[in-house]
Amino acid sequence: MATETEKKPAKKRATTTKAKTKSKAKPKKNLVIVESPSKAKTIEKYLGSTYKVVASIGHIRDLPKSTMGVDIENDYAPKYINIRGKGDVIKGLKKDAKAAKHVYLASDPDREGEAIAWHLSHILDLDLESGENRVVFNEITKDAVKDAFKQPRKIDMNLVDAQQARRVLDRLVGYSISPILWKKVKKGLSAGRVQSVALGLVIARENEIQAFQPDEYWTMDSEFKKDKTTFKATFYGVDGKKLELPDNEAVQDILRRLNQKSDFDITKVEAKERKRNPQPAFTTSTLQQTANTQLNFRTRKTMMAAQQLYEGINLGGKEGSVGLITYMRTDSTRISEIAKADASTFIHEEYGAEYAATKPVQGKQQEGAQDAHEAIRPTSVFRTPASIKDKLTNDQFKLYQLIWSRFVASQMTPEILDTMAVTIEQNGVMFRANGSKTKFAGFTKAYPAAKEKDNKLPTLTVGDLVQLAKMSPEQHFTQPPARYTEAALVKALEENGVGRPSTYAATIETIQKRGYVRIDAKKFVPTELGELVQNTVQEFFPDVTNIKFTAEVETSLDNVEAGKENWVKVIDDFFKPFSKELTKAETEMEKIVLKDRLAGFNCDVCGAPMLEKMGRYGKFYACSRFPDCRNTQTIVEEIGLGCPKCGIGQIVERKTKRGRTFYGCSRYPDCDFVSWDKPTEKTRADGTTPKDDEEVADTKAEKETEQAK
Repeated sequence: MATETEKKPAKKRATTTKAKTKSKAKPKKNLVIVESPSKAKTIEKYLGSTYKVVASIGHIRDLPKSTMGVDIENDYAPKYINIRGKGDVIKGLKKDAKAAKHVYLASDPDREGEAIAWHLSHILDLDLESGENRVVFNEITKDAVKDAFKQPRKIDMNLVDAQQARRVLDRLVGYSISPILWKKVKKGLSAGRVQSVALGLVIARENEIQAFQPDEYWTMDSEFKKDKTTFKATFYGVDGKKLELPDNEAVQDILRRLNQKSDFDITKVEAKERKRNPQPAFTTSTLQQTANTQLNFRTRKTMMAAQQLYEGINLGGKEGSVGLITYMRTDSTRISEIAKADASTFIHEEYGAEYAATKPVQGKQQEGAQDAHEAIRPTSVFRTPASIKDKLTNDQFKLYQLIWSRFVASQMTPEILDTMAVTIEQNGVMFRANGSKTKFAGFTKAYPAAKEKDNKLPTLTVGDLVQLAKMSPEQHFTQPPARYTEAALVKALEENGVGRPSTYAATIETIQKRGYVRIDAKKFVPTELGELVQNTVQEFFPDVTNIKFTAEVETSLDNVEAGKENWVKVIDDFFKPFSKELTKAETEMEKIVLKDRLAGFNCDVCGAPMLEKMGRYGKFYACSRFPDCRNTQTIVEEIGLGCPKCGIGQIVERKTKRGRTFYGCSRYPDCDFVSWDKPTEKTRADGTTPKDDEEVADTKAEKETEQAK
């Protein structure tokens, strides 16, 4: 009895323990999958303890690198494989998904993000038919993220198909033409649907420059004086008509009509008020262009910094990690009503009611723009650049300040200028002087970089007499079009409808990596190798290098996204004629032998003759006994300028291992002078160039404006 009595309580205790264990079982969490760890950290903070947010670290499936990976005979079906090195990530995602209550796919809100979500759904065996797993948000803020999770949707297969079509199309072009170039020209070469057009633009511009025939023309810039005030004017014409000065003889005819010691008459004064409207908030393309011109950022650098600002920066305190800008891949200038209202409140409080626009500027959409997302703007206009400067890197701060200023300015009133146009005459010879002065700062209050420089004239009225202080006839010659900078090349690609802004950074990087272009004074110059490849591709694959054709393909891809065209048909329409060109190239393209030339001197290691060879980044010297002797030398070219540091050597043009041009002293390593910019006679020993008085004054004025703010 005693034994049985003792056993009962024991049984009861066991039951109680089991019940307690059951009650303590942790409820399943919702799983959210994003691309990057920093984005995961920011989002998890907003969603709370019932969610677990993990990162796929970008794509988890892709086409194989070693083969084309497209089944041409079976409707161009892509043969996806798990990306090498992602095994542990995939294993972790599967484990988390199995233990989750529900799985949400929160990759970026664009074609590529939709494709990543689609690949994840396959890897994790999620229900594509009825499951609503996809969540998207244009900004990583608490409200935007929480609202997105209230309305999950199915994966948009139109977006997936558009991305898939682009990937397959690029693979068909690249993996079909490149092997032919390897066989017929040189290993390591490549061609691509967008890169070949970009390279073609650079080469076409260089051809324009080489073929350019300058025309002579003259100017007669003058200075006039009223009382003790001088002002500048330019020659306009004769006897009421505008006149060009094609040569020195025309200039002498004008000078013979003038008595430079006599007074000149003010015959016309036009005073007007001119308005300058702000530009709309940034799109991807305009951000890339402006960051390049104003911040000297390369396109890739701009996109990296923008990605960081979008995914989240830890601001500390109560805010913690927060996304500072909206999604940075967009072709729209549209702004949400909430953001407009916040901007209006900020502008009223910070600058005054007169600075807030009642109808903010509406940017003109680029033809073919998808308008899927807002323009790039700060997620909170009240988060000023100065207030978070200490939480950002230097690059992040510069870019955030640019985005913030441009957005605020877009919601402000125009700058108002008082302008004056004055006509000065003597004996029928006319000069014109134009002046302007800021009457109302308007949007430039928030965006000083956009402010026009004042050009003040003295008070002048019709009938006043002025004296000639200085006249400077000067000969000029028309200049060829400028080579493309990164900003100019991005603008040209966008204007021609080639590629999409999110792909420009990779495209520009590729043509540099392949050695098809080099950078000289921040401008693209085609190499001999680039011209050789382009001419070969253009001869046998004219559509691939044709701007109009490539733009039409982009339009078709956009139609796939809109559900207007079938992606397989789009590929088929391209590939059928393209495959005939491939067959022709295989049989008719002659093998191009890149002949080495004697350099004219011997190897300083073994004494054998040195050769001039064509490499990935242009020409270089190499020993003729290669591979027994591996001595190589960079080909340096003097630019006709002595070294400003040592005064003995000559400045020579050199290249980095990545093909980027820089300038150094021919006496290196005895003299270590170096400069990225092409030196001039004004260049100092440290590689810098002194600014002229006007530039110094401009910089000082900008600093004073910032301090006043």
